[in-house]
Amino acid sequence: MSDPGDLIGLPHKNVETGHTEFMPPFWWPTENKPVVLFLDELNRARPELLQAIQDLTLNRTLAGRKLPEDSRIVSAVNAGDEYQITDLDPALVSRFNIYEFVPEIEDWIAWAHRAKLDERVITFIQKNSNYLDPPQRSETDDEHIEKTPDRRAWVRVSDIVLNLKDITPQHIKAIAGIVGVNAAMSFRKFIDTLQTVTPDQVVLHFTKKLVTQLNKLSLQDLVHLNQQVLLWTNEHLKDFKKGQRTKALQNLEKYVHYLKDSDHREVLADFFNTLQTGDLDNVRSFFVESKEIYNLLIKFADGIKL
Repeated sequence: MSDPGDLIGLPHKNVETGHTEFMPPFWWPTENKPVVLFLDELNRARPELLQAIQDLTLNRTLAGRKLPEDSRIVSAVNAGDEYQITDLDPALVSRFNIYEFVPEIEDWIAWAHRAKLDERVITFIQKNSNYLDPPQRSETDDEHIEKTPDRRAWVRVSDIVLNLKDITPQHIKAIAGIVGVNAAMSFRKFIDTLQTVTPDQVVLHFTKKLVTQLNKLSLQDLVHLNQQVLLWTNEHLKDFKKGQRTKALQNLEKYVHYLKDSDHREVLADFFNTLQTGDLDNVRSFFVESKEIYNLLIKFADGIKL
């Protein structure tokens, strides 16, 4: 909304009373049912909009119209010197309960899997979380525009590389314009050294060739692969057909036994820890269908040496 009319509606003459009234804006609830009104980027609104919002937040009333009973108003703001924002009046601030949310790297990784971002981008951020958000600027930094990475930028990077088998120097140049030179160079170095084992290969195509590739992975790579396998399965399980579910369960049994038999006990412990503590309800229920995995999980939970 960029104009007060977008918020309170446009004035018109009531032919019966001869008085000026405001026509309801398009977003105003038409049914007498409680709603949640979300005011995003509140501290980017113009002062005249904020003035109109004051009565709305205190009395649930706007231009003579009242929100349905039990309606709630929620707002979100971005704070920081790097944003062009409007100072909020203390009287307006006092109308809200204020809670600060700082998204964790795990939140973004889980979302990225749900949004089906490119696995290389997801793995890069898992290993280089310092590139997920822009660095803090100091007061001595120059005022010139400098491209730095952020969460939206990595989505655009994913859009570029999603269907590419090979990422060329030309692609890296394009990526540098999205996330900045430093992040793009780190991403290129990561791609050059990437062992190409993806979670869908583990879950759907566990072969002897894949075992050979797994043997080349470092301990850290296997830990990251654990997280990817569990998150990928949790998000895609609903799309599996019956035959795929059976195959996926068999392959996950093979993967767990690979970790156990190849003496990767730390990685196996990480696998079960992530399974127990992560937001992975779908995959936990799925694993109950496997007697082998379930028994291994019980032994792990009981502290029995595998």
